[in-house]
Amino acid sequence: MEPTAPFPTPAATRNTESTAKIVYVLYLLSFAAGITTLIGVVMAYVNEGDAPEGLRTHYRFQIRTFWIGLLYAVVGGLLTIVGIGALLLLFVAVWLVIRCVKGLRWLDQRQPVPNPATWLW
Repeated sequence: MEPTAPFPTPAATRNTESTAKIVYVLYLLSFAAGITTLIGVVMAYVNEGDAPEGLRTHYRFQIRTFWIGLLYAVVGGLLTIVGIGALLLLFVAVWLVIRCVKGLRWLDQRQPVPNPATWLW
């Protein structure tokens, strides 16, 4: 008996996998144009409900990446007044890249996100 895949392979699922990849790429493109992050989170919310469980973990991870990143960025922006905000904003940028790269790697390996509720990576 063959081991089961983390998520099925019908055409609709492959399309959803492509959508999950697009969301990660949109997040990475947010350094050039911030609006891509908003487009990405909307896509993640729209596709989360219909996705198989393995892909649903990616969408949850992406949605949490948006909200946690927004929180970190707002706190970093406020802390620029006292001089440590720039460090936090740099951390947010590195954090976002790491989360997106790890998410893309898991998606390419057809693996669910091990812990989509994590605050780090």
